[in-house]
Amino acid sequence: MALIFSLIFFISAVSSAAADGGNSFSVEMIHRDFPKSPLFNASETHYHRIADALRRSISRETVSLTDTGKAPIYSSGGAYAVKISLGTPPFSIVAIADTGSDIIWTQCKPCPNCYQQIDPMFDPSKSSTYKTVPCSSPTCSFAGRGSSCSSKSVCEYSISYGDGSHSNGDIAADTLTMDSTSGRPVAFPRIAIGCGHDNAGSFDSKVSGIVGLGHGSASLIQQMGPATGGKFSYCLAPIGNSHDSSYLNFGSNAIVSGSGAVSTPIYTSEGDFETFYVLKIEAMSVGSNKFDFTSSLPFGTNGNIIIDSGTTLTFLPSDTYTSFSKAISEGMDLKPTTSPIQDLEYCFMTTTDNYKVPPVTVHFEGADVYLKRENLFVRVDNNVVCLAFINSNNIGLQIYGNIAQTNFLVGYDIKKSTVSFKPANCAAS
Repeated sequence: MALIFSLIFFISAVSSAAADGGNSFSVEMIHRDFPKSPLFNASETHYHRIADALRRSISRETVSLTDTGKAPIYSSGGAYAVKISLGTPPFSIVAIADTGSDIIWTQCKPCPNCYQQIDPMFDPSKSSTYKTVPCSSPTCSFAGRGSSCSSKSVCEYSISYGDGSHSNGDIAADTLTMDSTSGRPVAFPRIAIGCGHDNAGSFDSKVSGIVGLGHGSASLIQQMGPATGGKFSYCLAPIGNSHDSSYLNFGSNAIVSGSGAVSTPIYTSEGDFETFYVLKIEAMSVGSNKFDFTSSLPFGTNGNIIIDSGTTLTFLPSDTYTSFSKAISEGMDLKPTTSPIQDLEYCFMTTTDNYKVPPVTVHFEGADVYLKRENLFVRVDNNVVCLAFINSNNIGLQIYGNIAQTNFLVGYDIKKSTVSFKPANCAAS
């Protein structure tokens, strides 16, 4: 599991006030590498953190596309951490929020085979609202083909990730609570969660599990249901911006509309791959040069690229990547240089952030998105910027990463099956 340009959703909860119908609310969203983040490492330099994020993004070739019966992780791979509360009374945990998986799970007592975590572990025996799910319950199917039945007829889950990390345990239902910018805690009763008793892999000791934000039925977004109307949005400030937080919006607060807003369909796939938010790019333009985008994804969908707010770089099919990158390079007035980071091929020397770039358009189905300098390049050293796009050959699928999404309000409407983009100054949000 790769940790890629992580953001932090601080969603801390203090009570179990119920969410009212038609509710809309916002929660603070903070990049993992800013000081307010619980995962911030003060001993690292800014460019060290950027380099680590890019290397994690490039390392996706470890992901398996054929791991049936389990929940593969392609998207954020642990790119978010979220502070939520489980149980009654609410018990605060910090977990990785993953747009590429669905099940919400945390390490639970008793835990005979758990990785070390710094914070106290969730104890289900101390929650008055915690209930294990019987195998006969429809909720048991939330775990997909990774579910099974214990000798005590309790539904169990088993998840494996691309890097060999795993979590096994009981499927249960409990109350999940979070704060909002309105100051009123919002509680969601009977949320299906995984209570992990066997967990190992590359998990950080500062986190205790994963919160799935994917498209599948077990994800937090789907389980919030009518309370949000299936809508959420975010606005990502460019890397290195001093403004260290924005907001993750739910419900009517998450509607992206008005001047400049464009929308494109979400394509869905089946089985283990229903998790992903899949879009369709028809072409990419650099100035007047237009390059067709003809690749498909390997899991039976009409879309051809996964949108992932947890992946730093954008992964393009080989032909499109080569033509697109060369056209951008020919339109730059900067001197080419080698990258300090392996696999970033198109880099240039500059100490200023006001360099000119050619006009670039991503032609999504029904939606033209115009990219600016901050969507195209990332500074990897004091005098080096690199194109934030890479060849997808190593991983076999295309991903629309978060550098391409910066300074856009990006809204997901699950009911309408659309993703919308609207230019915005996310540092001022």
